[in-house]
Amino acid sequence: MCGRTRCTLNPDRVARACGFAASIPTRQIDRYRPSYNVSPGAYLPVLLLERTTGEAEASPSICCMKWGLVPSFTKKTEKPDHYKMFNARSESVKEKPSFCRLLPTNRCVVAVEGFYEWKKDASKKQPYYIHFKDSRPLVFAALYDSWKSSEGDILYTFTILTVGSSKSLQWLHDRMPVILGDDVSVDVWLNNGMPKSEIVLRPYEDEDLKEIPESSSLSSSFAFMVWYPVTTAVGKPSFDGPDCITEIKLKRPVENQIAKFFTKKADGKNQMEEEHTKRLELSPKGDRVDDTKKDASRTENVANFKEESPQNDMFNCMKEDCEHHVDEKHSSDGLLKKENVSPDIFGTKRQTQEIPLDSGSTSEKVSSLLKKARRVKNVDDKQASLLSYFGKA
Repeated sequence: MCGRTRCTLNPDRVARACGFAASIPTRQIDRYRPSYNVSPGAYLPVLLLERTTGEAEASPSICCMKWGLVPSFTKKTEKPDHYKMFNARSESVKEKPSFCRLLPTNRCVVAVEGFYEWKKDASKKQPYYIHFKDSRPLVFAALYDSWKSSEGDILYTFTILTVGSSKSLQWLHDRMPVILGDDVSVDVWLNNGMPKSEIVLRPYEDEDLKEIPESSSLSSSFAFMVWYPVTTAVGKPSFDGPDCITEIKLKRPVENQIAKFFTKKADGKNQMEEEHTKRLELSPKGDRVDDTKKDASRTENVANFKEESPQNDMFNCMKEDCEHHVDEKHSSDGLLKKENVSPDIFGTKRQTQEIPLDSGSTSEKVSSLLKKARRVKNVDDKQASLLSYFGKA
């Protein structure tokens, strides 16, 4: 759809934009107020072909009309609603009574410098200003009608035809105005019947224009469309002036910033390593450390860490105690001997005894010694030994 435009053109520029001489008749042009923010209900200069009495051919003229069609069959007592029909879908103009009766004789064109379109983004709407890159006016296909009020005043109104968006503008909106890109298209729309005029009722595609060689004479008659975001204040009809078409920079969505913050680095390096690498690259050559020396230094640091770490000291202590556990073995003198060991990590002292193997029954003597050991208590810490503890069971 096309609901806001910019038009500050004078009648002469409107005529030249449509391929006619500058000096053509005008009507009610004093009602026209140039504006950067034209909305339905405002007056705009409209070019049409009219036949006067005694003339065989129709001649062009510019008439100041209100934007927003009011059909002639509207009741005289009814208040005109210019927002109801400020656009007409070109695909259905032959079917609707408000438009089909206007096709044979009431076609016109509207020249503007650009138009606005809003892009819906969740709950927000961002306006964009769309115009030709070389700043030439855009010419829209339109239909007009006249309505007589109860006071007898005649009101001329028009509607702009729309079509599906071009490939380059589909991201913004699904509809766009019918743009007549050259003088031939304007002539077809104003002079010929509907079968031929259907050729020009199509999206204005920049892709088609790129196929024209720059050396061709036709290349100068075509223009490419451009667009950029503008302030949301354009949505207010009272907001006017050059600020309406001033380009703004859109803020980056917050969710994209958070996602970018938590995204992992593509090369797998952490931030500290990257900063260290940057410092080395920026430092003088004499301050750089050779890679071989860096590797040797890292190896030495790891070794020192293993030796000095408190956790490793505890591990080594436990390892030594395990190696000094009581180990039963035969001595050279034929005695079953329990080696004397240092206190274990729990502070428990162990006693040792020598058991002769060649006197009496070994099993009986061992049994008696075990019974005796159950009654022995540690003198230093007054705690029972493991043998005495299990013996109570």
